[in-house]
Amino acid sequence: MKIKVGLAQIDCALGDVEKNCSRFEEFARRAAEKRCAAVLFPELSDTGYDMAVVRAKASPWNGRPFARARQAALAAGIYLFCGLSERLEGWIYNALAVFSPTGELIGRYRKSHLFSFAPLHEGSCFTPGAELAAVTVAGRSWGLSICYDLRFPELYRALVLRGAEILVNCSAWPQTRQEHWDLLCRARAVENQAWFLGVNRVGEDQGLGFGGRSRIVDPEGRIVAEGDPDREELVTGEIDPEAVCRFRERLPALASRRGDLYGNPGEKPR
Repeated sequence: MKIKVGLAQIDCALGDVEKNCSRFEEFARRAAEKRCAAVLFPELSDTGYDMAVVRAKASPWNGRPFARARQAALAAGIYLFCGLSERLEGWIYNALAVFSPTGELIGRYRKSHLFSFAPLHEGSCFTPGAELAAVTVAGRSWGLSICYDLRFPELYRALVLRGAEILVNCSAWPQTRQEHWDLLCRARAVENQAWFLGVNRVGEDQGLGFGGRSRIVDPEGRIVAEGDPDREELVTGEIDPEAVCRFRERLPALASRRGDLYGNPGEKPR
């Protein structure tokens, strides 16, 4: 059975959490009207991308941004994936929360790889996550990741070896490295023979521009749907999970892996 998904390619009002949370409801409703089963929002959709702002505005799991995302999923009757800043006992995480159409929190992930190079020092604000995460939506496993995680193929291979057929990345990817986004999204799909859903934001925070071009990539690396580089929009498209099985049967590359030489992600080579 095919699954229609929506990628909410939005701008964020830096520091205006209430305004940003209103976009959850707006785009979840629009996605539901287009008969999408799931809608995805970018990284740090509640606060915008600035470490000082995140430190001031990050919320606990029972805080207002999480409640608004939950309510948006419930009101629209849709699965909602949302990048949020999470505060927990003095720590701050760059998080991804997943809510069911009934408003239940069914999954959460904390960004594993923090971009900590000038001028963007995420490590000065965030604590890195320590676990991989996947959720089951429409009977399929969706592996979760955030922005800079995209550069680490081991993470995605580990998710796929654990059963993921659909790979999700919620990003605030900059315009200056847009060619890398274009290449890496397709590479993660092709090398894992899996669907790839990449939602990226647009707009600018403190002089840093974001490149949009949210996309749905099929297991063979073909772009099924793609957003504009600088315009807010809801990008929609259908994914066929059965295409994963068909492609892997036709070209069983994963079965040709030499774990005896280089091990599996998360394991030491033998």
